[in-house]
Amino acid sequence: MRSWTSPIVPSLDDLGFGRGPAVEVHDTATGALVTVDPDHHARLYVCGITPYDATHMGHAATYLAFDLLQRAWLDAGLTVTYTQNVTDVDDPLLERATATGIDWAELAENQIELFRTDMTALRVLAPDHYIGAVESIDLVVDMVGQLDAAGAVYRVDDDLYFDVHADADFGAVSGYDETTMLQVFGERGGDPERAGKKHPLDCLLWQAERPGEPAWDTSLGRGRPGWHVECAAIALEHLGTGFDVQGGGSDLVFPHHEMSRSESVVATGENFAHSYVHAGMVGYDGEKMSKSKGNLVLVSALREAGRDPVAIRLALLAHHYRSDWEWFEAELVVAEQRLAAWRIAVDRPEGPAGDDMVSALRAALTHDLDAPAALRAVDQWAAGAGHDPRASTTVRTALDALLGISL
Repeated sequence: MRSWTSPIVPSLDDLGFGRGPAVEVHDTATGALVTVDPDHHARLYVCGITPYDATHMGHAATYLAFDLLQRAWLDAGLTVTYTQNVTDVDDPLLERATATGIDWAELAENQIELFRTDMTALRVLAPDHYIGAVESIDLVVDMVGQLDAAGAVYRVDDDLYFDVHADADFGAVSGYDETTMLQVFGERGGDPERAGKKHPLDCLLWQAERPGEPAWDTSLGRGRPGWHVECAAIALEHLGTGFDVQGGGSDLVFPHHEMSRSESVVATGENFAHSYVHAGMVGYDGEKMSKSKGNLVLVSALREAGRDPVAIRLALLAHHYRSDWEWFEAELVVAEQRLAAWRIAVDRPEGPAGDDMVSALRAALTHDLDAPAALRAVDQWAAGAGHDPRASTTVRTALDALLGISL
């Protein structure tokens, strides 16, 4: 699947600032800050969209968080391989296609293209591997075969299920007890009450063809992939085992990331990801912003209304990636005012030296991607006075390299 074009990331090292420090992030599995400092090469997987509606601010906040992680890695001198999936066949997509009378494949492609344009406008670094579920069916089939060989697959009617307790460490990502797992599983697309399952938490690997729904001929029978195994198979194919960070929104901790990890571990006998990093939820009208609720603030709608994408990015950066927060129109107004002040500051022929600001930006971002602290450091620089003719170049480069803000 075609990705989008990444913006060029400038190098602070070229200005004589050397390389940035190693990055710490909060690992959901351990509940602690961990240093993600691989040797030369960082590997990142972030779960992508189910393309049945446009990009909302919650999506944008999540992908922006992992954009910051990549920028911090690049500043530290690492090469980054980034993989993201697209769940381009799934129940919500099919339901929306039926409701709107649009072919499911056409709906998916339209929304994927809109997502690409939104990410381009927000200057989010593109994945090296942007992979759809449909193009990954062979990978899923192979992985189900590995799980079957491990004795972790069984049949319910014509569907195939994963025995989650084939993984002795099932629950390692979320830390949930079984009561909580059962509740959340039912709320987030699981089927704990389906008759014939060995355990209510066992999850679907392969769904046999249903009347009127898309299906593919495979050695597993005619059908389509389950959600969790899709991401596990794509991540293993393009990143291998033991990659550095599995990322996504906090609503994916369970069951999605829990199930994907377990399936991978049982299939390969090796570690899936070293760290699990999750972004908070963005609310609107008192509830989590989501397609299912319909309480969406769309990036594309803001852009069509003439709002500057750089200001939209700044509005998102004003919140720590792990925090839950609610979107208000005032968020964007404040961001527009901040952006205007920064642009005035960098247009001065001379200004305060940017060295301390570069250090502050690096310190903020490498300490759990603390974008709000980074913004405060830039505000402080912009409000200051000085006579360094290089200040504008330093600050423009630092903001572009570390925050993705082009002035």
